[in-house]
Amino acid sequence: MKRSMFAAVSAVALTSATSLVAEPQAEVLHWWTSGGEAKSVAVLQEEFAANGGTWTDMPVAGGGGDAAMTALRARVLSGNAPAAVQLKGPAIQEWYEEGVLADISAVAEAEGWAKVLPASIAGHMMCEDTWCAAPVNVHRVDWIWANADVLESNGIAMPTTWDEFNAAADKLQAAGITPLAHGGQAWQDATVFEAVALGVLGPDGFRKAFVELDEATLTSDGMVAVFDQMRKMRGYVDDNFSGRDWNLATAMVMNGEAAFQIMGDWAKGEFLAAGKAPGKDFLCASVPGEGFLYNVDSFAMFEVDGDDKAEGQLLLAKLIVGQNFQKVFNLNKGSIPARVDVALDDFDSCAHLSADDMAASNEGGSLLPSYAHGMALRGAQSGAITDVVTAHFNSDMSSADAVKMLAEAVANSM
Repeated sequence: MKRSMFAAVSAVALTSATSLVAEPQAEVLHWWTSGGEAKSVAVLQEEFAANGGTWTDMPVAGGGGDAAMTALRARVLSGNAPAAVQLKGPAIQEWYEEGVLADISAVAEAEGWAKVLPASIAGHMMCEDTWCAAPVNVHRVDWIWANADVLESNGIAMPTTWDEFNAAADKLQAAGITPLAHGGQAWQDATVFEAVALGVLGPDGFRKAFVELDEATLTSDGMVAVFDQMRKMRGYVDDNFSGRDWNLATAMVMNGEAAFQIMGDWAKGEFLAAGKAPGKDFLCASVPGEGFLYNVDSFAMFEVDGDDKAEGQLLLAKLIVGQNFQKVFNLNKGSIPARVDVALDDFDSCAHLSADDMAASNEGGSLLPSYAHGMALRGAQSGAITDVVTAHFNSDMSSADAVKMLAEAVANSM
């Protein structure tokens, strides 16, 4: 399965363009199709081409990556996997266990990845003792975004507690403004839910519930309070939220149709792509509570046939973790670099806040993997939780019943 010898030779070859014996080829499967995302992935395409590579784009929109995973499964089963696939968290390990991932350790070691990546992030990129994926960025999930004019016009400050959020939302609703822009898709429901959960349960409670799957925490009064707040959130969205894509919800905030959105900092990429300025046109803050939920985009490398494809895969991995791409990509995407040695001078105030909060959370033990975005749990467990979250959000189910169903769903998924 592993091609360590070839990879070692190829890594040396990458140091000199004249030594490449094959034209690098790479078919890349991803789901970056919205404005800010498409602009970001184009950066990698351009850099790959500038280094002599030929990029074959395979974008699959929809479902927060669900549709892309369906397409990937079909390609792997047919014995024709793409060279690089947008994957993250435990999903990388699941594909490794199926014996279809490539070993890119030679490039990782030659480029010194272990020295420039935080240990927690590097751990997601390792398959046992080998490197099998390349990190692109660090997204913070637990953000709240706001239209600056809407808040100012209504005398509202960015909320620092859930009580303040609820009071602001009630005031906006009375003024005929949609308080919360939201898209009725399961992963978006889960995004709001885990942000609320972090704020209500605190970092330790979140870890016990959504990393360790501790039954006592899943059935606690605190979890009932989480669902109580989610019931309030359901009342703050508009009637046409069902099926709306996340970036269209972001556009509602941009256009002043809604005041707030709870979404990862890929939403900032949409604001920036539309020419909006942080602190002036839109506001950013962590959601009420302590901690930092991270979502790391990465590309897992799949076994491919042919020297040209293998060369392309190694070149792609090198460029993804390179300082230039890490800076330019994240400036467009709204995230911060996975590398700790990239200067943030050109990054905006929201990115600086994210980097500062990540450092503080890492030091304080509250830097946590997002369950909703595939970093904390495997698919069966995260899916079981999200099914309950969505069922509750779209019905009159009581919080107590939701908590009971949550514990049962997690137990049945094991």
